[in-house]
Amino acid sequence: MTTTTDRQTGPALADQAPLLQRLVAGYVGHRTVAIGLRSGLLRTLADHPEATAGELAGELGLDAFYVSVWCRSAVAAGVLERSPGEPPGARDAADGGLAAADGAATRYRLAPHMETLLLDPSSPAWMAGVFEVTEAPEMFARFEENLTSGRRMWWDEAGPGFIAAVADAGVPFYTRLVPGGLAQVPGLADRLAAGCHVVDTACGAGAGLVRLARTYPECRITGVDGDRLSVDRAAERVATAGVADRVRVVCSPLEEMTLEDTAELVLNNISMHECRDIDRVTENVRESLAPGGWFVVSDFPFPDSEEELRTAAGRIMSGIQFFEAQIDDQLLPRRAYDALLTRHGFTGLGSVRLTPLHALTYARRA
Repeated sequence: MTTTTDRQTGPALADQAPLLQRLVAGYVGHRTVAIGLRSGLLRTLADHPEATAGELAGELGLDAFYVSVWCRSAVAAGVLERSPGEPPGARDAADGGLAAADGAATRYRLAPHMETLLLDPSSPAWMAGVFEVTEAPEMFARFEENLTSGRRMWWDEAGPGFIAAVADAGVPFYTRLVPGGLAQVPGLADRLAAGCHVVDTACGAGAGLVRLARTYPECRITGVDGDRLSVDRAAERVATAGVADRVRVVCSPLEEMTLEDTAELVLNNISMHECRDIDRVTENVRESLAPGGWFVVSDFPFPDSEEELRTAAGRIMSGIQFFEAQIDDQLLPRRAYDALLTRHGFTGLGSVRLTPLHALTYARRA
């Protein structure tokens, strides 16, 4: 194989080819997981560990040969494991020579922690929503269609499946934020335990409102969102959860937000970067807070260095930017929120990195 370099000091061609191979391999793994989620294969393996491809197919009404192909790919991706003592075997005559190359009797199980990561939405580590979002046509297909025109869109043009997937992907952000993330903001946990007014801006379909109400039973919660459909869904969710006596939902763009009474805590979870006028929103938040009240921004910490951009987290956030661009937006580096809050007179700035994809920035109204 040639080792010719593009430049005298650049990497060898032979060294760059594996980089592209890893990109293709990642795509294959992503599609394998997404198929496993949508088809129910992953859920069925969690419920029936040590199943064969034929047993999985029978349980779900799928084609046994296709399931065996999926199982091998999931093993290759590290999502599944073969049972101990199950070496690859020859084709099995029982399947007419079309069984998986590892034999029709091979048994499979989920790899360690995959049930939590892919099938447990109550876990702060749950990641299935990310696969749903990045599979949706709104992410890449629509971007490519409009690459020449640069046509923008807004959420009301996105399909209901995509909106539901985004809502799912946001659930673990709330799970990490409430109560663990908020507990790392100095002084805030005690204030919440004692009871106060909490405002969740860009509350969406209300998952965070219910979690806040249940976690802090002494607090009153207000949700604000500019999308009427989301507000209606949030109100339904709040009522179903039995917390409507302490939670109200207001339909208003954040740029026009006004509250009947001040709050001790204003939150924004993975939506601050989408504000049409982020300075006006920040000023509205400041005016909504009682003196000494906290503003907590929970968001993606977009990399501000090439080294961080090339990490797995950085590459995922780069993918999210394909959709953000279509709504005329981009994720922000975490430090951009320091500058934003300082510009509007907030004090006591601090930050917490919860995961490589999730960071908090907090400050108080003077």
